[in-house]
Amino acid sequence: MLAAAVALAAGCKRGDDGKAAAAQAAAASAFAQSEQAWRDQRRERLLAPDGWASLVGLHWIDPGSHYLGSDADNGIRLAMGPEHMGMLDLEGRRVRFVPDKAATLTLDGQPLTATASLRTDMAEQGPSVIGFDGGKGQATVIERGGRYALRVKHADAPSRVRFAGLDYWPADAGWKIQGTFVPHAAGQTIEIASIIGTTDQVPNPGAIEFTRDGKTYRIEAQDEGEGELFLVFADRTNGHGSYGAGRFLYAPMPDANGKVMLDFNQSYNPPCAFTAFATCPLPPPQNRLDLAITAGEKAYAKPPHS
Repeated sequence: MLAAAVALAAGCKRGDDGKAAAAQAAAASAFAQSEQAWRDQRRERLLAPDGWASLVGLHWIDPGSHYLGSDADNGIRLAMGPEHMGMLDLEGRRVRFVPDKAATLTLDGQPLTATASLRTDMAEQGPSVIGFDGGKGQATVIERGGRYALRVKHADAPSRVRFAGLDYWPADAGWKIQGTFVPHAAGQTIEIASIIGTTDQVPNPGAIEFTRDGKTYRIEAQDEGEGELFLVFADRTNGHGSYGAGRFLYAPMPDANGKVMLDFNQSYNPPCAFTAFATCPLPPPQNRLDLAITAGEKAYAKPPHS
């Protein structure tokens, strides 16, 4: 009877060990699948016909009227598109566009044949979109630091057509860290500089504190009104494996207990890593971490002549 009891106990232990191993394997598989799905979505968004890899121009608009098109005789010369698209006029805070009679254009998906006022990206409904080249190209007006610029995208952009691919550190569940949200007073903002030299006061609802290897770190969070927290951070890998100007990370809003899950495997490069025509925010001094975050997206290796 004693021998039978010992054998039964041993069998139960082996059974428990087997169940634990199976559960661990299932969790590891689910984690790997989740991270791969995120990477697939990241690549799809980046390489969409109007994604960040499609940028071909950022043209600052001075007050007055400017002819627009790809021909050399235009005041605003496009890298791609019709030789003569029309005339862009900036007066105060009003931007108007007069289409060239020979150009086939759309405005927000509808044929554009008459003078139109253009919304900027600060408008609640988003910017007006001028379409050209059969929908492959689009131009929008953005506002940055009190100035206006024409942002131009094209599906045939060299940076999209010759995209070199994304590289990552191996997905590591150890870099999925639960942090604690530390709220700020209502209405607090944080000054965020951009790569083009502008600064903006951005809603800063709080900071997230997390622990790694026994040390506590803190990242100030931004609220873009999308139901998530946006983090712009720098770490010890910048210029040593990751993009030199820092990376981005989205995190869910804190739960009822003030906890926030930070998955650094999903930290990614700003658009400026892929194109010279973006206006990326830079990490504020508070978010420069004395920590090497060896997780997420690595620096982009541009192909020759891109």
